Amino acid sequence: MRLRELAERIGAILQGNGDIEMRSVSSIATATRADVVFVEDVRFLEQALDCSAGAVIAREGDLRPHAGRVSKAVLVQENPRLAFARAAEALRMAEFAPGFIHPTAVIEENVKIAADARIEAYAVIGKNCCVGERSHVGPGCILGGEVMLGEDCDLVARVTIYAGATLGNRVIVHAGAVLGSDGFGFVRDPESGRYVKFPQIGRLRIEDDVEIGANATIDRGALGETVIGRGAKLDNMVHIGHNAQLGENVVIAAQSGVSGSAVLERDVLVGGQVGIADHVRIEEGAILGAQSGIPTKKVIRGKGVVFWGTPARPIAEYLKELAVLSRLARKKRE
Repeated sequence: MRLRELAERIGAILQGNGDIEMRSVSSIATATRADVVFVEDVRFLEQALDCSAGAVIAREGDLRPHAGRVSKAVLVQENPRLAFARAAEALRMAEFAPGFIHPTAVIEENVKIAADARIEAYAVIGKNCCVGERSHVGPGCILGGEVMLGEDCDLVARVTIYAGATLGNRVIVHAGAVLGSDGFGFVRDPESGRYVKFPQIGRLRIEDDVEIGANATIDRGALGETVIGRGAKLDNMVHIGHNAQLGENVVIAAQSGVSGSAVLERDVLVGGQVGIADHVRIEEGAILGAQSGIPTKKVIRGKGVVFWGTPARPIAEYLKELAVLSRLARKKRE
């Protein structure tokens, strides 16, 4: 991508040659002529300006003392880290050559694939699917019937999407993820003692700008819909149960599980290895610390409040309890 176009994509002011071609982002230490680097701490600005990178993202105020002495292209942005992240995304998507369907891909009946989408080797696209503009279906991915994939999506590799799921625009799904599988729902027959599968005929809807980590699993609704809200970020090996509702910008770290019919409102943050039981509601902006446990039907409320422990409670309360237990244990030893 030409530097001029990249500057427009990330909302930066270009100073220098806009015709040079950028291929990737990099650290200052390993940068090449085709790389972009960024400087958030002014102490590293001179090092960045002297490195091999083709362009540097930096703040205007940090660059001012170097005016007239900068020999490389600069992208001026007041939030260099955010601009760098956006540059990485733009360059990553630019690497996919558009309008390509690998000869080993299996395309079933009545499939709509945008002219500039890319379908890699051994991908399977089921009946009545739709693949949006500039989207990438990586090697070995499987899309069941009637899957709707929006624009600028990236299914990295070996992603399985069950029939009827809908993905919005700019959704990234990493290798091995399974989306729209049956929920874990059974009814026990008291006479035989056996479990009979409850119908799992609902849908999965994933909104725009969601990223889903490797080997994550998301169940479709039993009778209704499982929803992953706009901007949500799920780490590797996260599980979302049937009928769960995740609001906008929910972030969940690795190995956490959300049970069926749980609701996580917008801006909730969930640490690693957290267990959330069924019909729980986590209200807007609450923070669940690592390895917390939330029992069935519990409501967690407190925007910006950190909850910890099992059952989870505000961290200040939890730490007081630990202090009391510690004093009691010390007295007993004495």
